[in-house]
Order: sequence, then C-alpha cells, then structure tokens
Amino acid sequence: MPCYRCGARQTDPVRGASPWQRGVRQETQVLICPDCQRLHDLDLDSCATCGSVALICRLGEVECRSCGAVRLARCDALADAPASPPSPPPGLSAEVEAALNRVLGRA
Repeated sequence: MPCYRCGARQTDPVRGASPWQRGVRQETQVLICPDCQRLHDLDLDSCATCGSVALICRLGEVECRSCGAVRLARCDALADAPASPPSPPPGLSAEVEAALNRVLGRA
C-alpha cells in the first residue's frame, strides 16, 4: 500500500521498527511515509474522545491507540468510498517484474 499523500511505496524494511505510520482518513486505514509525516496538515481523522490521530481501522470499527476508544466506522463515509479499488501507481508492474526477476534469478 503506498503513502496516501505522495504515493511512495515502502521498500524492503531494515531491522527494527518501520518508520512508516498508520492512520485513518475518511474511515479508511492509510499509510504515511516518513517524508509526509513531517507535514502538519495530514488531514487524518481524529478521536472524538481524546483528539488523537493515532487511530486504526479494522472490520468496520475505528479504534484509538491513545485512549482505547472504539467506535463504528461511519456508514456514509463507507458508502462514499469508490466501488472499485484504486488503480496501482504507474510503473508498479515493471517494479514487481524486476523484483521477481531478482528473486527468481532470471536474467
């Protein structure tokens, strides 16, 4: 899954915690790359209880990782979501093919 703001994709992780963060935007789980994390206007959903943006979305629920509050995802936001999945970023198929060639030892 690419960064929701700039479209950058994660690379193979190094040991340790990932510098990428998760967030919720319009009732959907998103990833935020390290560069975009420096911006202050990320337009993420926030917790109605404590105001934190440390949210995770799963199975129709949104949970705050700061205070533990859980709520149902809004149905209107889910209904406004596009019916088809977003198209992959340009060049993704070429990158996948190159990665498969490296892993499988193809020339």
